[in-house]
Amino acid sequence: MRNYFKTFITAFMAFALVLTGIPFSQATAATGIEDLVIDLNIPQVSREVKDNKIDLNPLHVYENGQFLLASENIRWKSSNKNVASVTEDGEVTLSGHNGKTFITVTDGSFSDRISIQFKGNQDEILIKKETGKRYDLIDHAIKQMTMEEKVGQMLMPDYRNWKGKNVTVMNEEIAQQVKDYHLGGVILFAENVVGTEQTARLVNAYQEAAEKYNLLITIDQEGGIVTRLQSGTHMPGNMALGATRSEEVAEKVGKAIGEELHSLGINMNLAPVLDVNNNPDNPVIGVRSYGEDPELVGKMGTAYIKGLQESGTAATAKHFPGHGDTATDSHFSLPVVPHDIDRLKAVELYPFQQAMNAGIDAVMTAHVTFPNVDDSTAISKKDGSVIPVPATLSNKVLTGLMREEMGYNGLIITDAMNMQAIADHFGPVDAAIRTVKAGSDIVLMPVGLDAVANGLYDAVNTGEISIERIEQSVERILTLKLNRGIVKADVEKSIDEKIANALQVVGSPEHKAVEKEAAEKSITLVKNDAVLPLNASAGERIVVVGSNATTIAAEVQKHQGNVTVINTAIPLTAANLEIAKSAKYIILGTSTSTVGARAPSTNIMKLANQLIEQTEVPVIGVGIRNPYDIMSYPNADAYLAQYGTRPASYEATVNTIFGVNNPTGKLPVTIYNQTGGVLYGFDHGLGY
Repeated sequence: MRNYFKTFITAFMAFALVLTGIPFSQATAATGIEDLVIDLNIPQVSREVKDNKIDLNPLHVYENGQFLLASENIRWKSSNKNVASVTEDGEVTLSGHNGKTFITVTDGSFSDRISIQFKGNQDEILIKKETGKRYDLIDHAIKQMTMEEKVGQMLMPDYRNWKGKNVTVMNEEIAQQVKDYHLGGVILFAENVVGTEQTARLVNAYQEAAEKYNLLITIDQEGGIVTRLQSGTHMPGNMALGATRSEEVAEKVGKAIGEELHSLGINMNLAPVLDVNNNPDNPVIGVRSYGEDPELVGKMGTAYIKGLQESGTAATAKHFPGHGDTATDSHFSLPVVPHDIDRLKAVELYPFQQAMNAGIDAVMTAHVTFPNVDDSTAISKKDGSVIPVPATLSNKVLTGLMREEMGYNGLIITDAMNMQAIADHFGPVDAAIRTVKAGSDIVLMPVGLDAVANGLYDAVNTGEISIERIEQSVERILTLKLNRGIVKADVEKSIDEKIANALQVVGSPEHKAVEKEAAEKSITLVKNDAVLPLNASAGERIVVVGSNATTIAAEVQKHQGNVTVINTAIPLTAANLEIAKSAKYIILGTSTSTVGARAPSTNIMKLANQLIEQTEVPVIGVGIRNPYDIMSYPNADAYLAQYGTRPASYEATVNTIFGVNNPTGKLPVTIYNQTGGVLYGFDHGLGY
């Protein structure tokens, strides 16, 4: 009888919803709407007033704990329009007049309100939340979740490939895994995002596969050398931004990147890098850092974060506590940062503290060991050796240092758990258990989703990990989703609407203008022995040689038609050397990423010095990636640092060579000579 009654009620509700015009969904039909609340009334939700505007979202709350963005039959009202008005979409605009207003929302059955007061004489906007049990949405949602659903929120796998093929379209197997493991998020890579429309469709399919709560769809769209989207703008990277010394430019870049991601449905960027790159030999950070100065990194990073988060896209500061002063890549082994806590606070931790103070959404851990913070050890599963415990697995680093000492309450996400620094030494299941116990909220790219999920279930069931510890993470995850509007709607926009919007935003003229400005302001003229800007007549030959010579030559040809490309990165043959000697100018490209690649003994550096020593032609060097290349050919007649391989940076460099762009960039790092002396100091940069 009870089952019959439940079936009857469900059918009746579905019929009633059809009559009222509200779309029927399984969640709605099975549980029913219990309330309507304004999201900002939820205690954990925060939102800033920007340009006297603030967005409010109405949420329908359901019996099973789920909440959906209410999008039909919603009416907003302001009790005092002299103070603030509100649109039908919940956008509140303050008029600038003193006073107080209540913003009310109703769906005809339920209603909610929030108080907004403007004090002009104090230039203060006061938002007073309503209080009561009805606003404990997150706690209510968590109580209604199974243990498996809670753990699922903490798992973020990648589906870069499936059965040997790049995943650019959703398949049934992946959709089923999203459901079976109740995943809280996924990460996308370049293999997944080959075009604007395709990306929008794939992201939409992921969200359709998620059952109760929308996924965090993440990506590493840092800019520069770590740019995953294959369409849109290709912003210069962090070191280029550091060279501009412009927080305004950094904020505009962050906002443009965020707007493009947001339009595609990608709601979380695993950026920016806040590592202080004070080790020129660093093989993995390098130009991904804003520079070697903690204050510069902090200022530029928080500006980028501000722009990114204003776009509605969540930001992630990485790699905590700092991967900048390492000469080892944690993709392959365990780096060590040996500094004491005072040095770490002054250098490595400083930018992260600034980001935390500014309200960063998430922080990513580093697979790096910090023996002066945590000197505990473990037995390597790779070879049985005693190894130090890296930050990602360290309670002293993540809970003791980050949460307790630095006061961070946001989301902690691990770096990729498939990196060898973790996977080789700890094993996928043990590593996942360790990082959750240490304080991580999201396990990124677990190795073997089924094994890791079941390993975490077992750890909870045996008491090794308390359910309270899991729920702390789920609360932070749901808080982030609410703060960034990552919530399912009772009526979703059509995929055609989403695609149309993405096609307008991704690669827009406004974003291209930001890309161009950032590139132009980043180019650093490091050396100029009265060679630049070039003034070559039409008949005078310019030879372009070395790394990426064809790309550089294509830009040179926009200024000078008589261009010869010698496409080699090894010392020139006698015939090619004669061609070089016949030139008016030689433009040499070098592109290195490691200390070994820029050693004087390498072919590219032998080529550079051959041109300098065996021709009488002025040689203009371009450090395409790391600015340090001039260490190995210091006698070049001129040298420019470009900081990246994106098209806008090549254009800006060549425009600088020909005097179209006046260089204003300043070195964000110190360039040393081969004996350790300073060749060019931090903040050095020439102009015309």
